[in-house]
Amino acid sequence: MVELPGWLSVVASVGMAVGPPLVYADQAISIVKKKDSTGFSRDVCAILLLANITRCFFWLGEHFEFTLLFQSLFMIVAQLVLLHICVKYRPRTSPEAMGLSSRPFSFWQWPNYTQYIEFLAGFILLQSILFLIFGRSDIFVGILGFVALGLESTLPIPQLISNYKQRSLYGFRMSTLIGWVGGDSFKTAYFFLQNSPLQFKVCAIFQLSIDVAIAIQRVFYGTAPPVGATQEEEDLEQALALAEE
Repeated sequence: MVELPGWLSVVASVGMAVGPPLVYADQAISIVKKKDSTGFSRDVCAILLLANITRCFFWLGEHFEFTLLFQSLFMIVAQLVLLHICVKYRPRTSPEAMGLSSRPFSFWQWPNYTQYIEFLAGFILLQSILFLIFGRSDIFVGILGFVALGLESTLPIPQLISNYKQRSLYGFRMSTLIGWVGGDSFKTAYFFLQNSPLQFKVCAIFQLSIDVAIAIQRVFYGTAPPVGATQEEEDLEQALALAEE
């Protein structure tokens, strides 16, 4: 492990703890200003919430750095706030608003914020029960670690798919993309310098590669509204307005 100078170690730890959650502040502010969450995939919130909740249970079984635990706690709070904003300002043409969700049980496309909280509460309860039963098993604790890190490494994939479908990065903040690339680059370097376990390094490299792919999408697709989307949304909103009358 590379020994960092004292002051640099403190700066790196603070950056690891509060940097990732702050990445989403500008995205949240942008959504509130526009009153529209179009372009930002709420599945990002799902991945981060489930991954970081699982990482907290992983910490109970294997006490890794406090810095990474605090990062998870801050991220959970940040994503709960961002999720509330996304649900509040979702477009009227979203799958849940139209009742057209094709997912089993409309997973993560529910109409009310309360349903998301109820699901997360059930998820925490389930993990609590499993940890109480199997928490002393090294195999179970190891699986928790792989699940947490594996989930987190898939973070940019929903946004990558959303951009591909729209052929645009409309609504997805450049600051968020820069935060992803910069943050994951810093995280990858941090894991290598600290000689973290192999799964930390592998998952970090995979996540960074998806970030780079999204950056390439921005170059090719740009940030203009999706072609034909504006007229389609207007037609749907008019139909909804007539139906309400």
